[in-house]
Amino acid sequence: GEDVKPFTPGKAKEIVMSLQQPAVFCNMVGDWPALHWNAKYLSTVLDGKTIQFRLGLKTVDLVPQFETSCSYVKATLEEFLAWSCGQPSCLSGPFSCYEYSKYWAYADYKYIARIFEDKPEIFQDIRWSDFGFPGRSGKESTLWIGSEGANTPCHLDSYGCNLVLQVQGRKRWHLFPPGDTSFLYPTRIPYEESSIFSKVNITNPDLKRFPEFRNTTAHVVTLSPGQVLLVPRHWWHYVESIDPITVSINSWIELDADHEARVQEAITRTLVCAIKSAENPSDGDLWLNPTEVEATSHEINLQYLNKAVSAYFEHQKASVSEQARPSSTGAEQRTSASCKRKKREVGCEPESCRLLTHKFGVSTFKAEKLQKVPFGPHLIQVLPQSQETSSMGAVAVESDGRDLLHENEGGHFGKLHCTRKQLVMSSDCETPAHQMDSDGSPNASQTALSTNDLLDCLVNPHVISLVAQLLLERTRV
Repeated sequence: GEDVKPFTPGKAKEIVMSLQQPAVFCNMVGDWPALHWNAKYLSTVLDGKTIQFRLGLKTVDLVPQFETSCSYVKATLEEFLAWSCGQPSCLSGPFSCYEYSKYWAYADYKYIARIFEDKPEIFQDIRWSDFGFPGRSGKESTLWIGSEGANTPCHLDSYGCNLVLQVQGRKRWHLFPPGDTSFLYPTRIPYEESSIFSKVNITNPDLKRFPEFRNTTAHVVTLSPGQVLLVPRHWWHYVESIDPITVSINSWIELDADHEARVQEAITRTLVCAIKSAENPSDGDLWLNPTEVEATSHEINLQYLNKAVSAYFEHQKASVSEQARPSSTGAEQRTSASCKRKKREVGCEPESCRLLTHKFGVSTFKAEKLQKVPFGPHLIQVLPQSQETSSMGAVAVESDGRDLLHENEGGHFGKLHCTRKQLVMSSDCETPAHQMDSDGSPNASQTALSTNDLLDCLVNPHVISLVAQLLLERTRV
């Protein structure tokens, strides 16, 4: 019948936990009440409650517009909708200083558990149980509401994989595999727990500064309402709203690899906070992302590191014990949800966030390699962008999930602009001629390396991975 979904919860979970490339699920959420969560409906439900919007300019620049370079206002969804329609009533409201033709607005990373804390029944409108995660609902999900051009800088998430439901409007996703990390020039400035940013504005790359970006392989897809995108672990992504109003919902799915990732994040936080806090605050370097409440103390960061290491070994011990048990064991404890940005949204303390174990009613899943990936009309792979396609072309999935259309509209889809001085000095910048010795090498007496240059090297993902392995080996001994 019409209510039968193309994948059982068990099969969907197997795909989510095993597939190492992005893909779009179709015809899996037709009966979800959350499909009615358009901005107008949410405005009625929130009934005048204000939420924070991030605003950025639509003009294109060579550098990403990080969140430290954006403006912020608190407004109701009713005010946001009036502004996006160009109504005169918004001339005196919170958006009055931001002309719609020049700015985009984004209410991003809004934890549903927080903004609907007085309406917990609404959590059940989101049914991740259909993907094999019983007990997971809107309570473990985040909400994103944006205007045309609203975007997230290119980054990768340290923890988990990602399931994204598109509710209203369309979003274009530019995804890059983990193997492209070095070509994307990773940085931890601005610093945000669990996010590694790219220095490259992928919609308008500065190939003189970032020549290796030419070696990346973009997977581009346009996500339409009713579709669910799987973003595998450590895939880079830049996301932009391409319709006047977009609404999407996502949930990060925990993976066994998160235990070591938390150790790496703890090391990174300790180094970044210690080194940046030693700088003169009057320098005005906006190194801490607005999503982070504050730079935590060295003592707290060490507590966080020790708990991350302890949790890693507890997981290792539990995994060994599990292998010794019969395969019919019931639900087990698992590490808590990634808590991405949860410190700001729900007041989760940094030293405990992501480290404690809880029961969410979902058993630990030991993913095995898929015997055969069931690609077809209900699971569409996001293919690498062809060389013939323009640099910002895209692969769009039709709303019925039956076909792939190659778009080649030309121009730049990203609308980014940096209104303040560039935050990150890059070691790959060209050195001015007057700072070069006669043999062409940099003049040591005149070359000025910044704290950010040092951090870009110290907390490079490859370096942090090695440090984490050495630290875990030391603890194991």
